[in-house]
Amino acid sequence: MKLNFLDKTINNQLYMQSIRPIFMKGALFSDTTENYVFPAEPNPYAEVTIRFRTGKNNADMVYLVTNNEELPMDLVKQNRGFDYYETKVYLNDTEFTYYFKIKVGKISIIYDAIGVKKTKTTDYPFSIMPGFHTPDWAKGAVMYQIYTERFCNGDTSNDVQNGEYFYVGGSVQKIDDWYKVPAVDGTKEFYGGDLQGVIDKLGYLKDLGIDAIYFNPLFVSPSNHKYDSQDYEHIDPHFGKIVEDGGECLSEGDTDNKHATKYQTRVSNLKNLEASDALFCELVTKAHEMGIRVILDGVFNHCGSFNKWLDRERIYEDSKDFEKGAYISAESPYRNYFDFRNKEGWPYNGSYDGWWGYDTLPKLNYEGSQSLYNKIIEVGQKWVSAPFNVDGWRLDVAADLGHSPEFNHSFYKRFRHSVKEANPEALILAEHYGDPKSWLNGKEWDSVMNYDAFMEPVTWFLTGMQKHSDDFRGDMLGNASVFFDTMIYCGNKFSYPSKAVAMNQLSNHDHSRFLTRTNMKVGRTNSLGWQAADEGIDKNLMRLAVMIQMTWVGAPTIYYGDEAGLTGFTDPDNRRTYPWGREDMDLISYHKEMIKIHKENKEIITGSTKKLVCEDFLIGYGRFTEDECTVVIINRGNYERDVLIPLWEVAPVPMGEFERIMYTDSLGFDATHVDMELTGVKMKVTMPPVSGIVLRSKRDIEVK
Repeated sequence: MKLNFLDKTINNQLYMQSIRPIFMKGALFSDTTENYVFPAEPNPYAEVTIRFRTGKNNADMVYLVTNNEELPMDLVKQNRGFDYYETKVYLNDTEFTYYFKIKVGKISIIYDAIGVKKTKTTDYPFSIMPGFHTPDWAKGAVMYQIYTERFCNGDTSNDVQNGEYFYVGGSVQKIDDWYKVPAVDGTKEFYGGDLQGVIDKLGYLKDLGIDAIYFNPLFVSPSNHKYDSQDYEHIDPHFGKIVEDGGECLSEGDTDNKHATKYQTRVSNLKNLEASDALFCELVTKAHEMGIRVILDGVFNHCGSFNKWLDRERIYEDSKDFEKGAYISAESPYRNYFDFRNKEGWPYNGSYDGWWGYDTLPKLNYEGSQSLYNKIIEVGQKWVSAPFNVDGWRLDVAADLGHSPEFNHSFYKRFRHSVKEANPEALILAEHYGDPKSWLNGKEWDSVMNYDAFMEPVTWFLTGMQKHSDDFRGDMLGNASVFFDTMIYCGNKFSYPSKAVAMNQLSNHDHSRFLTRTNMKVGRTNSLGWQAADEGIDKNLMRLAVMIQMTWVGAPTIYYGDEAGLTGFTDPDNRRTYPWGREDMDLISYHKEMIKIHKENKEIITGSTKKLVCEDFLIGYGRFTEDECTVVIINRGNYERDVLIPLWEVAPVPMGEFERIMYTDSLGFDATHVDMELTGVKMKVTMPPVSGIVLRSKRDIEVK
């Protein structure tokens, strides 16, 4: 009897040991962050360790699959409910792609950059770009976009004067009322914002928590937006300093800028240009002393008809300090900078090619002029070098530069090499719509303004609005599946170095302000009137958007005034002045708190991202490392929801204490830290209508 009992006991023990735990699909994970690829930014021909996570004792074998070869991975670590598998690979100097195959009994599972797949292969592999490094300072940096003319007027002596020159069909206007809303055709209106105003407000930006300023163009230009460059080699004295003034404004009815002698003196006098450049140096130096980087906007696809290389407005024609422009003379050294259709049209040849046919925006003719090519490369180097020491470039309509993709790729390889040679830690961002993958290869751009994988999906989910306020789609409002599918699919067009520095914006100078999108009104100023941009706005939806912005992977970028409650339809209405003295201080406080959360929790900067909850009008995701995690839940629905969060997928197990560190709903926000209760390996939270919550595992925080 005793022997039989002993045999049964042994058999039961063996049976229990052989039982496999229930397969946990949610435990499967890998990505290309520093948590799963070491080093995360490897050099060509380097040895790289790649890691994959499964549930503890939950897989028989894990393989890394690359180039149709299955490489077995070794179980190297068991920690907190997970098994970690690793293998080493050796790179060459080209893109390395891979995915994983997990074997569980007779079943094989594919895991790629999208997640678990039922197919035997994948179209969405993970990607490593050997030699691709983006600046560490820019990874997760909180950026602040400044449209200088509308930010702060710190020096009234450089203000554009009424009738100072003729521009796009009318005389320019000096606006004395800082709070006046821009006109429907606001291209000729000037409020006086300048670099001294930015210097005066650096303390405000530091207190807000800003790491970098991205300036809309600052170079000499006749417009308030300055995307029609007049002189790439100098800061506009209307933004800088005018130390020698004089000349006359145009008489009423006069449209000839040959007579605009005051404007000519201001923008072509070398003392004014040098003083303005020096003021910019002062700004950069002071910003750097505060730990704030500076990024310039480079508009190199086209220039303006005022540009000194063309000089259609004859601003420089009689100057002894400048060569004759290509419009003026066939003998101009800049003749080939532009493509003239009439080869015999001089003097005053207006037959040049304009971008999209606009003669006010002459297209630069790179393929026809090596001198132009070299000059723009020189400009790229100049501003990131001493004495200016700028920290990077944002490139306007970057993919439109030349007349073929082949030329453009070739140019940007040269541009990157030259800029990084001058300043290895300079950032190169591009304005780009659509798939950016071919440009983000480690040899051209660092990253892009993140429309496809941030601004658009966030806007659709929270407001159902298109980013120009030109359309409303009820099927997109609260559509969690579309939100995650878009964020993940489009996000995987970026390799890790690009994704970490992608410019994640809610608003900018080309699109309606996010706060205006919350009223879900379709239209623009010319159809609805400017007042409609202010009506029916929902600041809680704005707070939910900022909650996502400050906890998603990338560089959260605030468009000046968004944090203060500024509204506006698409340009020029989105270019209203910063409301000094009329700020929404509550919204500013919320931004400060969310920026603090962004900076205090390392997993938000460099951690992994995992979808946790995806239901109609409800999303949840985790940002995590092996030891720490932050979880965000957003209820966009107009009703209360009980949400069971699978914290075990991202949290350290056995899980320690959790706390709520931010909450927002229609009544306001609360940044008080509140302890949260766990239910096993999950957490149940009740989410009131249209609310958001940020949770994190408790830890000691070093406030910087």
